[in-house]
Amino acid sequence: MKKQWTMIATFLILGASAVSAQSLGDYARTVRKEKSGPAQATRHFDNDNLPVNDTVSVVGLAPEATSPAGAKVVTDAKGGTEAKAAGAAQSDSKQAAADKTKEAEDFKKKIEEQQEKINSLNREVDLDQREERLRAAAFYQDAGSRLRNPAEWTKEQSQAHNDAADKQKSLDAARQKLEEMQEEARKAGIVQKDTD
Repeated sequence: MKKQWTMIATFLILGASAVSAQSLGDYARTVRKEKSGPAQATRHFDNDNLPVNDTVSVVGLAPEATSPAGAKVVTDAKGGTEAKAAGAAQSDSKQAAADKTKEAEDFKKKIEEQQEKINSLNREVDLDQREERLRAAAFYQDAGSRLRNPAEWTKEQSQAHNDAADKQKSLDAARQKLEEMQEEARKAGIVQKDTD
């Protein structure tokens, strides 16, 4: 019971202090108003005293503007202007964008072709593995064939293993080449989605 009264008293005290508390923004404004003491040597700008109607001087080059003729006009610090041919700059940027797009298309085409080659080799390896399991099941099912021709079975098995190993090496080489192509495309700045 004593704990309950202590908790109730704590909540009442906290509630009363919360009602009388100012927001942080109100407190900052009152401190700023009270701080209007001796004049400071430097002037600080913030949102409250930033000039609205006055112009602000900027040191250095003025930002580029475009004239009605389409040429870029650059104003230097002394007020002089220099016109640049915007058409040449735009054609260069368009050509660069077209080259980048063509390069991206070429990479995409090469990567897709390599992926198709990998898929084809995967199908061949899977097919060979299934055929080998079927041959083994048929061979071991018929006890007479094991006894009649064990040398032929051994020869077929070794040939099948060699073929499977060659296809697996081709598959590994194709996967390595695909990874190299994707890395080359990434280094060229072409983002490629994972196709695995």
